[in-house]
Amino acid sequence: MSNSHLIKREVSAIPLSLAILPLATLIGLLILNVWMYTEDASYGPNQIALVISAALASLVGVYLKIPFATILNGMVSSIGSALTAILILLLIGGLTGTWMISGVVPTMIYYGLQILTPETFLLATVLVCSVVSIATGSSWTTVATVGVALIAIGRALGISEPMTAGAIISGAYFGDKLSPLSDTTNLAPAMAGTDVFTHIRYMLWTTVPSYVITLGVFWMFTRGLQLEVQEASVDILLAALESKFVITPWLLLVPALVVAMVIMRFDAISALFVAMIVGAVVAVTIQPQVILELANPKLSGVQLTTDEDTPKVATENQAESVEAAGPAEESDAIKSITPPSVFSRAKTYLLQSYNVAINAMYSKVALEVNENGIRSRLAAREITGERAEGLIDEFIANPKNNDLLSARGMEGMLNTVWLVLCAMCFGGAMESIGLLERITLVLLRFAQSTGTLIGTTAASCLLVNIAAADQYLAIVVPGRMFRKTFADRGLAPQNLSRTLEDSGTVTSVLIPWNTCGATQAGALKVPTLEYLPYCVFNYVSPLMTVFFGAFHIALAKKVDASADENLAANN
Repeated sequence: MSNSHLIKREVSAIPLSLAILPLATLIGLLILNVWMYTEDASYGPNQIALVISAALASLVGVYLKIPFATILNGMVSSIGSALTAILILLLIGGLTGTWMISGVVPTMIYYGLQILTPETFLLATVLVCSVVSIATGSSWTTVATVGVALIAIGRALGISEPMTAGAIISGAYFGDKLSPLSDTTNLAPAMAGTDVFTHIRYMLWTTVPSYVITLGVFWMFTRGLQLEVQEASVDILLAALESKFVITPWLLLVPALVVAMVIMRFDAISALFVAMIVGAVVAVTIQPQVILELANPKLSGVQLTTDEDTPKVATENQAESVEAAGPAEESDAIKSITPPSVFSRAKTYLLQSYNVAINAMYSKVALEVNENGIRSRLAAREITGERAEGLIDEFIANPKNNDLLSARGMEGMLNTVWLVLCAMCFGGAMESIGLLERITLVLLRFAQSTGTLIGTTAASCLLVNIAAADQYLAIVVPGRMFRKTFADRGLAPQNLSRTLEDSGTVTSVLIPWNTCGATQAGALKVPTLEYLPYCVFNYVSPLMTVFFGAFHIALAKKVDASADENLAANN
């Protein structure tokens, strides 16, 4: 985002108190909202807090003689930069809907429950998400696909959803940092003036120790949870899934398709859209019982006409009325209708399929628990009598089990979209006025040594993630601000790129109103502040880069100043 209107006006001339005022107001309002509204704070109060703070920032800009049109353009530009994230959010909502009715997510849960154990679950979650994220280069895609299934598996194993979400996010962001396919992994070296593979190699110094610590912490978490797990809950969930869906390993080809598309360098929007459509097609072909259950009852048959010369087609209800009719009435009932033709049945099913697929994409779909179906599946597992009835009662009594067979569609993401739009307004106002840069300049005063320079850069990344609510700005703004300082200190550009990614990329998901924090909370249905304590990798990573800087560990020096300047010019 450009600050061309500040050419004649030094950013340093802006009073620091004015620069801090909107940010301090935002933080105060957010704290008040969390205290007053608790878990409902992100369903409106936080959005209003962002709007109020954006308005206050605009007033500061007008006071500083900056045209309001310039500030408004900054907001619009900021919203424009988030449009890709918003589209991805909506597609994630649609994908979770079609993957639910197609049986893809239930199949992932089904096999995951049989493979994973309480003793290995959290470690396996971190590892699986790491591999998928490295392969795809996208933490968002990883969370929206395998992450959704892992949340349900963890619930069945008795592990808290925030803890599982922390493991998912830790693994997803580890892979996102190290994948050459990741946008942030390419953006950070571009801002610092180095190449992506030098950047990745240099990040291994801080990322590998952070990852080892993360695995160790989750191993300790798992050991403390062993006694809480109830194996009976696994049996009832397996029975519930079997009673509603056709479960087959072939359905795992759908998520494999997404991974393959991203590896082949398809962008995330294309991959998620294709995956959403494929999920709908799979539901129509493999899960007809789900289509019939969720379809609008009005589409169960072709409506009878009043034309006496036109053959009438019977619906299921009419067929039942024929069976219930007496001998004298039956012949008249049979004369009034004819069995539906193959074409008529096919047309009806296609209409039902379209209805269910569209509903799954945009709205909430929920399958009802079939007690008789669960009872028969438990019997097949040799679980009968009082134990079976107790399991069924327990399953029905737990409201969270309803989420196992439901999805919210794009409609469920609209609150997150609202949060992102409000956050972008605030960030755009702060950036366009120069308030964000003014606050960052203050931090430069603390960068008296190499260690404090790296610590200040890391703090700036976190500050921008809080104030601008966007991980890309958290890389671009500090990268632009500190690039010359790193060069003046004789430090190679990969020191800066590593710090930007260690601090800017991974901390974005810890901020509730940040695009990343809002997206992951929406996809996993776990509030940001609840999963934050368990995102071990995401807060160990910036601490590790600060530690390496403080003790001058693995700090590369500039080899050739002229070559570095040429590289910087090309970037």
